[in-house]
This record gives sequence, C-alpha cells and structure tokens, in this order.
Amino acid sequence: MPAAWAAAVGVAAGAAWLWRHQAEVATSRPFNEWTFTHTAALLPTETVPRAVRPRLLPHEPRGLEEFTYDYAGARRTLADLHKRTFTTGFAVVHRGALVHECYPGRFASPQARFQLFSVTKSVTSMLVGIALEEGAIASVDETAVSYRPELAGTAYDGPTIEHLLHMSSGAGFVEDYTDPDGAIARFERAVMGGGSILDVLRAVPTVAKPGTVFNYSTMDSQVLGWVLESATGMSLARYAAERLWGPIGAERDAYYFLTRGRPRTALGGGSFNAAIRDIARLGLLMARGGAVDGRQIVPEAWVERGRGAGLAHLEAGALGPEVPEWYGYANQWWTLGGEHRAFTGLGIHGQFLWVDPEADVVVVKTSAWSTAEDLEREAETVAALTALVSHLDAGR
Repeated sequence: MPAAWAAAVGVAAGAAWLWRHQAEVATSRPFNEWTFTHTAALLPTETVPRAVRPRLLPHEPRGLEEFTYDYAGARRTLADLHKRTFTTGFAVVHRGALVHECYPGRFASPQARFQLFSVTKSVTSMLVGIALEEGAIASVDETAVSYRPELAGTAYDGPTIEHLLHMSSGAGFVEDYTDPDGAIARFERAVMGGGSILDVLRAVPTVAKPGTVFNYSTMDSQVLGWVLESATGMSLARYAAERLWGPIGAERDAYYFLTRGRPRTALGGGSFNAAIRDIARLGLLMARGGAVDGRQIVPEAWVERGRGAGLAHLEAGALGPEVPEWYGYANQWWTLGGEHRAFTGLGIHGQFLWVDPEADVVVVKTSAWSTAEDLEREAETVAALTALVSHLDAGR
C-alpha cells in the first residue's frame, strides 16, 4: 500500500473514531475547559438575547480571598477550592450585590458563556412555573402525553407534569455516564451524532408507579421541555428570552445548543449556556421569591416548591444509594434542608447554582471536572459553599 494511501486510511480511521467518541473527548480534561465555554463552536444553537436594558448588579467586593473553610482535616481558602475542584468561573452575590467574582479557567471571563449541563433543568422549572401562571399549562396534574401525543405507548404515556418535575415519572434507567451502552450514552450519541432522541426515549422502560420513586433522569426533563414548547407554541430559547432573560435584565446573550439531527431541538435537561453574572441573576431571582425590582417573574409559590416537596421519597437521604445523602429533590432543584431550606441547581462536571434565600446569598460555580461525577470534589464544594454562606450570613 502506498504511503500516501496508508496515511489517508489512517486519517479516516482516526476521524471515524473521533466522531464516535466526540462526547468523551470533549468532556475530558484538559479539552473540557475549552469546550465548556465554546459549545457554540461545536453544535447548532438558538440564541436567548440579552435584555434591552440590562439590570445593574452592584459590585461590592468583600475580600473573600481571606475566607477559609475546613475539609478533610485541613483549613483551605477559595483559591484552594478552585485549584482542587477545577473551578472555571465563580461568583458570589450577597444582599443583591456581587461581592466576589473570579475566573480561574483558562478560557473563562465575564463575557464567556458556560455550559451549565443539568442546571438547565432548574431553568426549565422556572419556565414551567411561568407557563402555569400564564395559563399556557393548565395544571401540573395534566399528563405529558396530552401535550406530546408522540409519547403514546411509551413509559411517558401516563406520568404527569408533576411527576416529571420531581423526577418521579416511573420511567427508569440508571443515569450512568461510565456505561457506553447505557441510555444516557445513547442519548448523548443521538444528540451529537444526528440520531433521534425520541427513539432513545421510546426504549426507556417503566420501572415504578409514577409518583412513588425518585429516579434521576435527563429524559424526564427532556419531556418537560417538549411539553413546555407545545404548551407555549415557542421554542425554549424564545420563551426563555421573553419571559425570563429579558425580565431579569441579563447583560449577555445566552443560548441553547440544539441536536444535530432534524428536527433540531434544545435539551430541557442540559443545553443552556450563559455568562456567570447572568446565572447569578437567575439565582438572585429565586432568592428573592421570584421577583425583581417589585415585578413578579416566577410565581412566589413556585419558588417555594423548589425548596422542598414534603414527600418522603424526595427527602435528603431518601433518594437512593447513587445520590449523596445531603441532597433531597423537588421541582427540578436539589434541596439542602436545614433551617434555611436552601437549594441548588447542579450539572455534571461540577456546575452549581447555590441559592440560600434566608441568608440572601447566591453562589455560582462552573467547573471542568475530569469525569461527569466526582463525589470527593462535590463533597468539598458542598462543604466550602455551606461554610461560605454561614460566613456571609454571620456578617463577618
């Protein structure tokens, strides 16, 4: 075989391997620091335009570089946290002011839009609450299939919007990112490779009676996003722009990435990308009961739902052996319990939108973990953010 021909065959084989493994490569270090801030260079997108008149987020630095927290028998600083947990962007809002902001990531900046992964689910929840208030969705007791007839005969033919919001649809699989043959891997390949995510969803089995068992599932959130689009007659990006992004006074365009396959669709469970300060504005909206400058954007009662569902199978420690015991779940948010009843949006590879309404603190942390899940880095982050909120709340 001529050398040139052999080289061409080798390049083609390499390209084919890269296409099959693109998600794995894009999300592994050190490449993920670039991909998590440049998703728009890799996939189709739909823009969520910034506000015509961005809302001021006052800057009042507090010298948090000196703050320390205890973890694993050692006293550590925020700089230690960022180094140990691969932080790319970090912001702290206290009493409505930006008191700390930094961008340790190599491609991070106030202008960068960060891939939020499953923090998107919490954004979807906000939009569902708005749609309910407007009457586009009549009730959380309606079934998903009543809005999306193509779900007939699947595991999602029966569960209600309420069941989807609480990750209790009864449609089940273990969301294991290490299993190349698992449902979430097939879902990722369909998104990035031009396949049908509806076909992947149709293969999900029913494993429990709806409303009885927690089972974390990005597909529940995908169905929720599709329900929202059908109910409103708008794409997720357009509805988010008109009902959320503009009203909170976002200073930067955000975007949803879309599937490569047609019809292209956003992921209600994982494709929102936004700048750090604007993510903080979302958290501030939730910390202030869904209102901005006296204007109610997300219903106050809907915000309260995200702080706890009052259901035994969703309480902290009851979500199952795969979930850290400090988390509960409600309304597409992870609940933290305690006297403050704080809550957080979470995304794989270390994305956090931490909201404590009682302390009036919001923390945004984007990261580039080597793996989708990292219990040690997550535990340290939870310890650090818990201590940071206590520090601010005590007025030190």
